[in-house]
Amino acid sequence: MANFSKPSEHRFTVEVYQNAHLPEGGREVNAIVTVTATGGGTMAEAPLASRTPLVPHQSPASYGQRAAGPDAAVVVMVDCSGSMDYPPTKMRNARAATAAAIDTLRDGVAFAVVAGTHQAKEAYPGGGRLALADATTRQQAKDALRKLTPGGGTAIGTWLRLADRLLESSEAPIRHGILLTDGRNEHEEPDALRASLKVCAGRFTCDARGVGTDWEVKEVTGIASALLGTADIVADPAGLSADFTRMMETAMGKEVGDVALRLWTPQGAEVQFLKQVAPSLETLTERRVDAGPRIGDYPTGSWGDESRDYHLCVRVPAAAVGEEMLAARVSLVLPAPAGSTPQALAQGLVRAVWTDDLAASTSLNPQVAHYTGQAELARVIQQGLDLRRSGDIDGATAKLGRAVQLANRSGNEDTAKLLAKVVDVVDAATGTVRLKAKVTAEAQMTLETRSTKTVRVRK
Repeated sequence: MANFSKPSEHRFTVEVYQNAHLPEGGREVNAIVTVTATGGGTMAEAPLASRTPLVPHQSPASYGQRAAGPDAAVVVMVDCSGSMDYPPTKMRNARAATAAAIDTLRDGVAFAVVAGTHQAKEAYPGGGRLALADATTRQQAKDALRKLTPGGGTAIGTWLRLADRLLESSEAPIRHGILLTDGRNEHEEPDALRASLKVCAGRFTCDARGVGTDWEVKEVTGIASALLGTADIVADPAGLSADFTRMMETAMGKEVGDVALRLWTPQGAEVQFLKQVAPSLETLTERRVDAGPRIGDYPTGSWGDESRDYHLCVRVPAAAVGEEMLAARVSLVLPAPAGSTPQALAQGLVRAVWTDDLAASTSLNPQVAHYTGQAELARVIQQGLDLRRSGDIDGATAKLGRAVQLANRSGNEDTAKLLAKVVDVVDAATGTVRLKAKVTAEAQMTLETRSTKTVRVRK
């Protein structure tokens, strides 16, 4: 484990959990990398408004000095399509939730509100700009919310592109979006949404929420995944205000933006995959950006006080018993201006040691084994729900039974409770279940949306 601290007291640490032993000729090295950020953000004791943010483009000497401009910029995208009027409580609660989020903004944060239909419009402040949060602008924004009325279609890509343009006008290191929708993206082609996500990826993070049960889970989770945010269902519109408040509180706790997980591998080694495995599953393998010979950067977004786990798999050259090598060096880095060296925040090492001790080389590291099971849990839930929708009862029962078994084995109680709303559990330990004859749309969508949420290894 290695760590580096900053004058601002924000601190990153990297811990590596693995069984480094391989049999003679073995090539696959697996490790769980735990990254923890402390010293600021959502868990620190000091009030948020009093903290000094870490600004990625600052030099080390300037850490701890507050930037002249806002340290965060947020755009809230509110679905104002015609379906938000059915029932009318959806639109009323969406307005109230956005108002609650605006009240959660700390003074000095740049913000805007976008009204989304088949086109995107600036609801506040307008003029292609962001407002700076204070008592006056918060009230003006809430006054503007009262004018939002439902009507029109849904083209989410246009909302995201407008949010991107607005956020681009700010030099704030933390740029975040909150997106609410109640329906399917029916007024633009899927390729248009994918293109918008490609443009916005890496430029801002975005939390996405579906309200009610008429939206498409894969669309909402796909938006959050592409933009390194969270996705969830708010089946009852009355719960929107509490959810929006929590989202904004979390966003206000972010203090370090654009952190990359950097992997160095030796000659002849290849990264097979890199996945975030806690607090939720997210594949990062295809997001690699080459940063030098045998060096790749993987985006992790912005950080407050939090801890995340990553599963790294590296294929190394085969070697004989007794040999040892460094399989990978894992670092956390901040971006740097062209021509300068990125700043390292923390570092950890992944090793490979070849042995003829069968017990040592076949032993599974508990963390690796646990998260391999969590990844399988998410996969079989998705497969089971897809099979259920297609009418394959036997296939769905087998997959969801396996999900019950994995949830029980790993102690994932939240997922186990959601599964119990879709299947009748006969024996959790063996995964013996029966599909429920009737399952509400809310139960199925909640299970699907939250299937990638994981639990950590039980102590």
